[in-house]
Amino acid sequence: MNILLWHVHGSWTTAFVQGKHRYLVPVTPDRGPYGLGRARTYPWPDTVDEISPEELARAEVDVVILQRPEEIELAEAWLGRRIGRDVPAVFVEHNTPKQGNVPNSRHPLADRDDLLIVHVTHFNALFWDTGGTRTTVVEHGIVAPTARYTGELPRLAVVVNEPVRRWRVTGTDLLPRFAEIAPLDVFGMGVTGLPERLGLPADRLAVYDDLPQSRMQAEIARRRAYLHLCRWTSLGLSLIEAMAMGMPVVVLAATEAVAAVPPDAGVLATRVETLLDGARRFVAEPETARRIGARARETAQARYGLDRFLADWDRLLEEEVCASR
Repeated sequence: MNILLWHVHGSWTTAFVQGKHRYLVPVTPDRGPYGLGRARTYPWPDTVDEISPEELARAEVDVVILQRPEEIELAEAWLGRRIGRDVPAVFVEHNTPKQGNVPNSRHPLADRDDLLIVHVTHFNALFWDTGGTRTTVVEHGIVAPTARYTGELPRLAVVVNEPVRRWRVTGTDLLPRFAEIAPLDVFGMGVTGLPERLGLPADRLAVYDDLPQSRMQAEIARRRAYLHLCRWTSLGLSLIEAMAMGMPVVVLAATEAVAAVPPDAGVLATRVETLLDGARRFVAEPETARRIGARARETAQARYGLDRFLADWDRLLEEEVCASR
């Protein structure tokens, strides 16, 4: 198939484009949010082609993968075709509902008969009100990291974007309590300024802003354990990647993390003291950390492996395209 999709979420797209199809990714001169083109820091195959809006008008497209509501209007303008009528469309919902009246959160594409909404977690599917719009779930898949857990550094790793701005959403307020147990290394975008905001000295908190993925994963794998303290998020792929590297994880039991982390793959709790005890144990007992991390790796490979992810998507796309014909 020829699949049109925008480059929005790097890790998810990196997994998606590993399939057997041809992937058309819009590119604009400014490489802005609606024309980012191919990834520059992820290993994408040669089957991913950049395409300009002008070229899309003449392109053969079998299905459109949408990830933001505004892409519907954009795709119709660039393709000159009606989305969901002239060309089948699938909307991938990556996010939990926005904060607010969550149980009653109405999806912006609710009650439509021209597309399918695909949630990336069962939690998202449960909490979004999509009305009469058809929905399904295709759980995440990841490209297996090349890095492997060593854990030689008695430090705790965290991956989070914009922790200062997002604060309680990302569990930033909890970090000082873990810094009392072991030094923290925080990786991600917008992490500069975090030590000052938390009032933590350099020997308790170091930040690494927007490293290339392969380098970031290699560094994370050297830390003793991985912290995931988000209160409200879909499912951080960095958590799954850490598990796939063989890291033991300490995870706040919120949203889809409850289903992603079994009891023998890490410490999962809503009681912060339980998480602190787990982190303390992993730092003090390297062999325990290694044993739990090995189980975490088995879990990630079994549930979030690339083969399962691509097979699920192939079945779904074939059904949608065949149905439209």
